[in-house]
Amino acid sequence: MKKILIFSLAYYPRHVSGAEAAIKEITDRIDPSDIEFHMLTLRFDARDLRTEKIGNVIVHRVGIGPSYLSKILFIPLSILQGIYFCWKYKIDAVWSMMTYMLFPIAVMRLVGVRTPYMLTLQDGDPYNKVFGRRFIKPLLPILDYGFRHASLVQAISRSLAEWPRKRGFKGQIELVYNGANPRDIADSVSDAEVEEWKKKVGKKEGIVYLVNTARLEYQKAHNDVIRALLLLPENIHFLIVGGGTDEEMLKNLVSELGLESRVIFVGQVDRTEVTMYRKISDIFVAPSRSEGLGNAFLSAMASRLPVVATQEGGLAEFIFDTKHNPDVPQTAWVVEKDNPQAIARAVLEILENPQKVEEVTTYARDMVVEKFNWDMIATDMRRKVFAKILGE
Repeated sequence: MKKILIFSLAYYPRHVSGAEAAIKEITDRIDPSDIEFHMLTLRFDARDLRTEKIGNVIVHRVGIGPSYLSKILFIPLSILQGIYFCWKYKIDAVWSMMTYMLFPIAVMRLVGVRTPYMLTLQDGDPYNKVFGRRFIKPLLPILDYGFRHASLVQAISRSLAEWPRKRGFKGQIELVYNGANPRDIADSVSDAEVEEWKKKVGKKEGIVYLVNTARLEYQKAHNDVIRALLLLPENIHFLIVGGGTDEEMLKNLVSELGLESRVIFVGQVDRTEVTMYRKISDIFVAPSRSEGLGNAFLSAMASRLPVVATQEGGLAEFIFDTKHNPDVPQTAWVVEKDNPQAIARAVLEILENPQKVEEVTTYARDMVVEKFNWDMIATDMRRKVFAKILGE
């Protein structure tokens, strides 16, 4: 049996975004008698177990709980733990989930650990932000060392696949996408369940729900959707599912604009419940300022929701409309970033053209099922990525 050690800042059960979901969806589909996965991650909460098995991953948490000091200490603590684990478990390969997890791995290599390692690029922030942060710039030599000595880089979009060469990596880059939420692809939610959830959130007859299921962060541009409501009929509401650092700012904006009755903050929910919020909604509106790929968009398409989105970052690989992409079938309604007026126009166009919506959403779902399902992705990861990093 081969053994892989994963470095990921966050993981289940409390902290789940696209990267964490990708790890779980992939590792759960790998035969546990084939590869044993261990993970080093931050212990965000003192209630979290220091060691537990989640799916096919043995999770080891380091840190002292919910404090800034704990995050600062994660890198040195994970370096020490990583060195120890490579010896204790006889690790065959190391897996860095996202750019900054190269820091502990690079330092491990500098002190003599020669276990081969790979990097998965899932970053949602744009390149200039990831490498231009004030506190990152002094550490760029370590980060670049980590890029240069990686055995392989896997990227979830073509835009992210451009990053490694800029940091001096000369090795192999594999493009393997992320996938949609399996529950959305399975399409197993009954009409009765949908009606029950509408009652649960208080959705009334004649109300149209715009929805976004992304983290409440600047790059997700929830504020643009809120401002677009001022240009739309009063029966159109905005359902915000998720939590994040922009929550207070967004709530203040809603209050300032007098939209309290039209914006619903659901908060962070379990990933299994996110599907239900999509099912009770009418239009997925997410005018992101940057995206690594966009799992939530794929899941919305799998749920047959019309999608309003930008073409920033990895979104350009599957968000198409006739104006911007005349040579391919339409999958969404494309808007420019930072443009509430364009969002409002797209929403009205969707509501006024039900037949076109049916055609677009049917094609978009078929595309997602064919190209962005986790069974296929896990197979590609085992064959194209893990086999190479493990020297098979």
